[in-house]
Amino acid sequence: VLMRGVNDDEAVPLLTWALERGYQLRFIEQMPLGPSGAWHRGDMVTADEILTSLRSAFTLSETSTAARGASPAQTWSVDTGGFAGTVGIVASVTRPFCGDCDRVRLTADGRLRDCLFAMQEADVMGPMRSGADDAELAAAWRRAIWAKSPGHSIARAGFVQPHRPMSAIGG
Repeated sequence: VLMRGVNDDEAVPLLTWALERGYQLRFIEQMPLGPSGAWHRGDMVTADEILTSLRSAFTLSETSTAARGASPAQTWSVDTGGFAGTVGIVASVTRPFCGDCDRVRLTADGRLRDCLFAMQEADVMGPMRSGADDAELAAAWRRAIWAKSPGHSIARAGFVQPHRPMSAIGG
């Protein structure tokens, strides 16, 4: 995660380091998943800013969107003339990929969360502790997934940050 005024000048050195070692680096836009009120859009380094920085030193070619699948990272092939590899950017805020997302989280306290930005969660621990069988648990899981919103609302006025920080979600 690049943060404005903290490490936003380190994209090129980080990618150089990763390419030299054969690693695939993924940058993640800072998301509103920390303590309430701690995230400010203006502090976030966007995917476009990351790409501009990287293109100052590397030749980037976007990989096929089919290669992305449901992965949260959009990827680019990187050619430095000496090292080649790929770099990814998870741009949940400025380039949402909600329509392709197939992720769900089971939190440590037994709740299903269908999106990192969801405001509601489905309880599966309660039914498990009450003796629910596999069919009942599968039905609860399906109900939770079928209720998944088609997208988060970060870009809309009135967006409300989820109450649970990322550390409590299991991100």
